[in-house]
Amino acid sequence: MVIRGLRQSYSLDILLEVAQLARSTYYYHEKRLTKADKYSNAKETITAIYHENKGRYGYRRITAELHKRGFPLNHKTVQRLMKQLGLVCRVRMKKYRSYKGEVGRIAPNLLERNFEAEKPNQKWVTDVTEFSLFGQKLYLSPILDLCSRDIVSYTISDRPVLSMVTQMLDKAFVRIPDKTNLILHSDQGWQYQHKQYQRMLKEKGIRQSMSRKGNCLDNAVIENFFGLLKTELLYLQEFESMEHFKAELIDYLDYYNNRRSKAKLKGLPPAIHRLQALSVA
Repeated sequence: MVIRGLRQSYSLDILLEVAQLARSTYYYHEKRLTKADKYSNAKETITAIYHENKGRYGYRRITAELHKRGFPLNHKTVQRLMKQLGLVCRVRMKKYRSYKGEVGRIAPNLLERNFEAEKPNQKWVTDVTEFSLFGQKLYLSPILDLCSRDIVSYTISDRPVLSMVTQMLDKAFVRIPDKTNLILHSDQGWQYQHKQYQRMLKEKGIRQSMSRKGNCLDNAVIENFFGLLKTELLYLQEFESMEHFKAELIDYLDYYNNRRSKAKLKGLPPAIHRLQALSVA
């Protein structure tokens, strides 16, 4: 590149002698530099996909998105191009502990770490996570379906009160008929031990399942979702206030359900996969 830049002022022979570079080597690299970049369009699209998703997509998910847009590149090529472009997936808090009062066999562990479901509304999981920003706290209580990993319902509250989980149930119950016999799994948090919560499940025909005390692996799917959420939202951007964060959280939950592709779901977002699964169930 230096020789190329100085050729207007000095003879090539002198420049090659000073650089101790063979003429054939110079022309080889000169040809490579002048050759059109066959990946220029792909690079533009990769950059667009990366920024559309706020840096949350790695090379595998970008590869899947490229295929949808007519670029049949393999994941190794995409990984290499992203490295050239300096695009790195920006992905990877405090766990809310809700154990209070009685701890014991309120409900059996029906899930037994079997996190697969053949169709929607067979197995749901739930938990509460805490966000601490600006000297304030915010709590998220979602239900995830293990078939498509979609968010069935959720509530956001500035306090970890019982109504947070009962309102979450009310929203979820609208989406299913009575007596489905589905399993709803949680940890042994006090909300899930509460008589009102248990009564709501029983009246709807839902079987309650609970993790063993302090064993997060028994509810690994929801724990992984919280980790993803915090990595792709909380740690990824700056927030001006708690209200700003809350608005971004709501937007992220919609993004996760309806726009964020998932390789395990054949590149579909969870909510779209759920609709397809329901249509053939």
